[in-house]
Parts: sequence; C-alpha cells; structure tokens
Amino acid sequence: NDEREQTLNQLLVEMDGFESNESIILIAATNRPDVLDPALLRPGRFDRQVVVPNPDIVGREKILKVHVRNVPLAPNVDLKVIARGTPGFSGADLMNLVNESALMAARRNKRLVTMAEFEDAKDKIMMGAERRSSAMTQAEKELTAYHEAGHAILALNVPTADPLHKATIIPRGRALGMVMQLPEGDRYSMSYKYMISRLAIMMGGRVAEEFKFGKENITSGASSDIEQATKLARAMVTRWGFSDKLGHVAYGDNQEEVFLGHSVARTQNISEETAQIIDAEVRRLIDDAYSTAKAILTK
Repeated sequence: NDEREQTLNQLLVEMDGFESNESIILIAATNRPDVLDPALLRPGRFDRQVVVPNPDIVGREKILKVHVRNVPLAPNVDLKVIARGTPGFSGADLMNLVNESALMAARRNKRLVTMAEFEDAKDKIMMGAERRSSAMTQAEKELTAYHEAGHAILALNVPTADPLHKATIIPRGRALGMVMQLPEGDRYSMSYKYMISRLAIMMGGRVAEEFKFGKENITSGASSDIEQATKLARAMVTRWGFSDKLGHVAYGDNQEEVFLGHSVARTQNISEETAQIIDAEVRRLIDDAYSTAKAILTK
C-alpha cells in the first residue's frame, strides 16, 4: 500500500544521504527475508546478509552458561547434557528453559535448581504444560495408553529413528498423551529411510487402537498424527524428489504472491493431472507406512 511504500522510500532516502566517510554502519534484522522489497537489498543499501541459524551443541552450552550465571545450580546439573538434549533450541528458547527451571525449583521450595527441574522445564516447553486436572475416564486413559504404546513400539523397532525419550498419557497442551523422541545430535538433513520410519511411527497410534479396540472403535486421537504424516509425505513428493513417478522435480503446488507473504494470494502452478499424481503418491507413502506399522505391531 501507499503508506508502506512511503516508509520504504523515506528509509532509502535517509540511507542515500550518508557520506562514504562518515563511518556509519546500518544493521537490520528480520526473520522473513523472503518478503523484503528487492530495493532494500541492492548494493549500497542492505547489501550484506549474515544468516544466524539456531546454535549447535557447542553454542547451546555457551548460551546456557551465560543464562545460569545468576541461578544457583545443584552439583548434578550438567550443561553439556542439557545442550545435547535441546537440539533446535534458539537462544531465546534456552533462556526460557533456564527461567522455567528456576521457577519450578522455587515452586518446589528448593534452594538449588537440579537436573529434574531442567528436564521438567524442557518437557513443558517441547510438549506443553501438564494438565493433571483433566478429567479423563478410565476407558479414555486405556485407549490413550494403547495409542501411545503403538508409537513407542514403532519408534523402538523401525530401521532408523531417534532414541525414545519419554512416553506419557498425562495430557499436555492439546494432546491427551505423547511419545517424545530426541536425536542424539544436531540433525541437518533427513534420509529417505529416516522419513519412511517417521511415517510408520506416526501411524503406530492408529494401528494400535485398531488392533486393540477394533476398527469401529478407533478415535479422532490420531488427527494430529495423520496431519503431520500428510505434510511429511507431501514434502517428500513435491520438494525432495522421493517419488519415481514425479522424478527429481520440485512442485510448488501453492506458491505465494509476495510482497506481504502468505496472506496475499496463492497460485496453482501445476496441472490438474500432476496434482492427482501428487495426491496418489502421498496416499501411497502413507498407506505403506500404515502397512509397516501393522506388520511390526503384529509381531
């Protein structure tokens, strides 16, 4: 709109007003570089880009050391272990982890923050807060237990999977239960075998429900699993070239019209025939994962 363009033009005018010998460096930050106006990125403007990724295990340990300076720690607290167990955490996430751990220790009337507080705080951040007051019936608890057991058994038996960290049927966030896996180190890419294993794990809960309670008694508890599996399978087919029928081609089936990003417009840049093949390949991957889960749980 006009107001946004006026703001941009004024910023560019101000930047053009700097003399070359004034020793002024202008720095800006964004987490959405894809929606920036190209005029901002031309030479003489914001022409140097520094990508700041989430910290690796060494960086996480150093960030934790900064945030625990004023926190009384118990002797059993090992920041290396905490750093290894928090892959993908940003600096802000780690600060939140330390603060949450200190709050938990205070609520428990402890003078020192122990590893137990760090573990509980990590679970709260990654899985959501516990809802022990949630009034689940015994039948719902049993069904949730079998559902999560299905995920856990698959995680322990598929060819490639991250180690099992925790399984619970205590409601957390919006979930009635959860199985949590943690990678042994930072993961920068995923293999085909790993993704196929992930799909099978996601299907494990629904298969366990079906085996124990019958197909007519399966529940909507697998909705999140199905949604995640569909997203992963679609990415495998359209972005990462894991389909023989579609080949090593990226299909941007929903491409955004920028400037404002996702909220402006979406265009379809593939044919109807290709869209049908994509849907069929996604269905095939998920059906194969379901069959794998059935075979493993049958054993």
